[in-house]
Parts: sequence; structure tokens; C-alpha cells
Amino acid sequence: MPESLHARYMKAAAAFREHGETCTRCSPDTRCPDGRRLQESFERLQDAYLAQQKKQA
Repeated sequence: MPESLHARYMKAAAAFREHGETCTRCSPDTRCPDGRRLQESFERLQDAYLAQQKKQA
């Protein structure tokens, strides 16, 4: 069974947060290439999840 959108969103949030806690090149204003990729993935999944929630309301 494929993972739910919510599960993917939560995994992306955790990966982004974990990266930010360990990466010495990332800051709140500037991200390294991996940090940018993780942030973009998190934001894309967050937008999709919130749009799905609005449709269900």
C-alpha cells in the first residue's frame, strides 16, 4: 500500500529538520544544496497536504 500524503509530508518535515540540526553550511537564511532540496520537498508536500485538507473541509 502506498504511503499516505500525510506520512510523506511528516517524513519530509523530519528529514528537513534533522538536516538543519546537523549541517554546518545551513542557516535560517541560506541553505546548502541538500538543505534546499529537502526544504523544497517539504514545502511541496506541505502545500499538497494543506490543499487536500481544504478540499475535505
